[in-house]
Amino acid sequence: MTPLAIELVPCLSDNYAYLVYDADSGLCAVVDPSEAPPVEAALERKGWKLTHILNTHHHFDHTGGNIPLKEKFGVEIVGPGKDRDRFAGLDTGVDESSGWTFGAWPVRVMEIPAHTSSHIAFIVDDAAFTGDTLFAMGCGRLFEGTPAMMWSSLSKLMTLPDATRVFCGHEYTQSNGRFALTMEPHNQDLIARMKDVDAARTKGAPTIPSTIGLEKKTNPFMRPDSPELRKTLDMESASDVDVLGETRRRKDSF
Repeated sequence: MTPLAIELVPCLSDNYAYLVYDADSGLCAVVDPSEAPPVEAALERKGWKLTHILNTHHHFDHTGGNIPLKEKFGVEIVGPGKDRDRFAGLDTGVDESSGWTFGAWPVRVMEIPAHTSSHIAFIVDDAAFTGDTLFAMGCGRLFEGTPAMMWSSLSKLMTLPDATRVFCGHEYTQSNGRFALTMEPHNQDLIARMKDVDAARTKGAPTIPSTIGLEKKTNPFMRPDSPELRKTLDMESASDVDVLGETRRRKDSF
């Protein structure tokens, strides 16, 4: 099969939508379109015809473009079936047991709640679209979940191959990295990564995609077992869940 093409589409002030194009079938999906105009412009630039919308969760900054795009292109909207009541225009509800298919590509649906109660990720080929559960060097706020739920969700994502590319919902990487350095100031992988991130943002370039392997090395929310992080928090003997919870609390006020 021809590899999928993935196009980043900046939206609003710091959101990303993603066009996913299958050259073999001509299918094109957009993941988490917060608004329609940038998506339409990207489609026109690439010469692709939109056929699907994939939503990771119900928040309006990930679904605001759903109805305008559906009205214009007649697309199928796919999202978490357990949250159907909070979606405008959802056609196909999916979960871990149902999965999904995109042309000839099998799509794994991973339930990763905490930011919202029914948040999902779409995993296809070597790409994981993680919405607002996993960010580059960060995780989403616990609007509808607990630290235990977030740790369970991140632990699921950590089972993916290290080379899996992570396409998240926002360009929060630089701020997340600055916070991460307050947790693990001597993490050499983190220090090196932040040099790359700062250089990219100086040029206005995206820091996405990341990889699961890179997140394991540099994301404090995936590293509650880190001795340095635990020392920073004065929580050397605490559980991983409690460490993650305190890390998230500190990030909320960073």
